[in-house]
Amino acid sequence: MNHLVDQYFDSLTDKRIAVLGIGVSNRPLIRMLLARGLHVLACDKTPREKLDAEVLELEQAGAVLHVGEHYLDDVQADIVFRTPGMHPDIPALRQLREKGAELTSEMEAFFEVCPCRIIAVTGSDGKTTTTTLIAKILEHAGHRVWIGGNIGAPLLPQAADMTPTDIAVVELSSFQLMTMERSADIAVVTNVAPNHLDVHKDMAEYVQAKKNVFEHQNEAGKVVLNYDNDITRGFAAGAKGTVEFFSRQARPENGVYLEDGVIYRNGKKIMSGSDIRIPGVHNVENYMAAACAVEGLASDADIDDVARTFAGVEHRIEFVRELDGVRYYNDSIASSPSRTIAGLHSFHQKLVLIAGGYDKKIPFDTLGPEICAHVRLLLLCGATAEKIEAAVKAAPDYRPGEPEILHAQTLAEAVQLAKTHTVPGDIVTLSPACAAFDQFKNFMVRGETYKTLVQEL
Repeated sequence: MNHLVDQYFDSLTDKRIAVLGIGVSNRPLIRMLLARGLHVLACDKTPREKLDAEVLELEQAGAVLHVGEHYLDDVQADIVFRTPGMHPDIPALRQLREKGAELTSEMEAFFEVCPCRIIAVTGSDGKTTTTTLIAKILEHAGHRVWIGGNIGAPLLPQAADMTPTDIAVVELSSFQLMTMERSADIAVVTNVAPNHLDVHKDMAEYVQAKKNVFEHQNEAGKVVLNYDNDITRGFAAGAKGTVEFFSRQARPENGVYLEDGVIYRNGKKIMSGSDIRIPGVHNVENYMAAACAVEGLASDADIDDVARTFAGVEHRIEFVRELDGVRYYNDSIASSPSRTIAGLHSFHQKLVLIAGGYDKKIPFDTLGPEICAHVRLLLLCGATAEKIEAAVKAAPDYRPGEPEILHAQTLAEAVQLAKTHTVPGDIVTLSPACAAFDQFKNFMVRGETYKTLVQEL
């Protein structure tokens, strides 16, 4: 039994606790607080008439609801758990801090009470796949592994069952990292490129948030960095512990690299890149990052065995079906230009691409030339459709009709257009380069909707 959990929650006795955001990730936290007899104010912008049954059950269990448009007004609290997507410097949170409130989150609390080693993965792209790979390799090596954070179930409610010999593998977003005052034992940064600039004040703030995954390490810590990314390579100068690089393009002095299709660690072969079952050069990078993270905890054979059998994470270049000789893929996780570019490079032919979505205020300049090189038909929908089209037409290699560009009002219409405009041998991929919030709750709902639409063709 992990007594750190009891100590932490005992410290909250007689405190006024506010939980900001009653989404899926915070509901187990609220239940946990209530089960320990603590006073909880649960705040959410969803109006009362649109609350689901589970939230109303929390109210019946003792939570005081503060919901609707003005849900952050007049909040009185000693401890404030913010939802990850909420910027910590918004006026309401500044006011709470000025009144003496302590700002925290479910993940920050987990880092306080976790009794075992933590491996944390962050980055602009590849976080979820890399996190999953690390967990699967460690499990294959015989470790008891807990996976969570920005992926899977919240970990704080599970912390009481963890032991010092376990390993927690967590995916962390920039929003979760912004206010973290502890770092993981082993930190992985897959890459850093412009993202979430609709929430972050600027690129500098976004980069600093990513650095927080390792900034609080001591000499015993380890950080794994992408050598091929200028920003992450520069992180090495600020690391207090061991630095290990992974690279497709170079042969770093300490790390894992690709040479002639073979993945090596410091000159020793780990496995052939062709053993990796999931497609795309970016997944070679994900395996190299994972190999760095599990060094000393798993064997090269464990890594290779997982590579040969792991079919991929849902919504990440996920094969949906083949119909009339046309193959359909779901890459809904691709919510940034760099992630879509990686998806385009995963195939050896020109594609039919469905793109567009919520506007995160990030540029599409780099995406335009890649679409010209790798796409024969571009189907655009969502709030960013015009911006993506402009980036494509501004690309040096763009010629009218290369690619052909069509617009759709909805994802359903885009899927129908894809069916109408494809021939046997074509590949259709949903790889939006944008978040889903303009039409869907999240990328998972978008991906599920797409798969249903494709199966119904």
